[in-house]
Amino acid sequence: MNIKQWLQVEYLPIPLIALMALTRFHHFGDVLHLPDASLTVFFFAGFYRKKALFPFLLALAGLIDYIAISNGTSSWCVSPAYVFLVPTYAVMWFAGRYCSAFKSLKPVELLMQIGVITLATSAAFVISNGSFYVLSGRYSDLSWGQYFSRVAMYYPPYVSSTLVYMILGYSIMKLVKSLPALAASHREV
Repeated sequence: MNIKQWLQVEYLPIPLIALMALTRFHHFGDVLHLPDASLTVFFFAGFYRKKALFPFLLALAGLIDYIAISNGTSSWCVSPAYVFLVPTYAVMWFAGRYCSAFKSLKPVELLMQIGVITLATSAAFVISNGSFYVLSGRYSDLSWGQYFSRVAMYYPPYVSSTLVYMILGYSIMKLVKSLPALAASHREV
């Protein structure tokens, strides 16, 4: 069993669950809290094709939100549009599955994957924010143009925080993939 298979089978869910649990309480982050990494978590769960993780992570996200709201976090985002988090996260899941077809972490393939990740994150933003505008009942007086001007400020941190988490995730993958070679070269010395 190679290291990728070992990580897939044994330990991948642990850091993904921990990352979601540690970051989901504060969606945009602040001085004391990291931004929400849920999009990244769903991407890497899809990347490693752990089918059982998708419904589990959806349930975990709902549970974390419930606990946060029960402990005083605003419930502003919970509306009939909340169900659209399923297709939002599915976009990231399928982007991860698509990117798993790339067999190396060479710069050209990494750039292609960053493009896919940026496109998927943008689609996730449109799904989650668009459904909130249409279904939440909180913006009945706003036109689409007014709504876009209000949410435009949220787009850059939404995409950039996801990209930062992705780069960190890929860096960890690159490190883990290099461990057997490092161990072999260390034994030769």
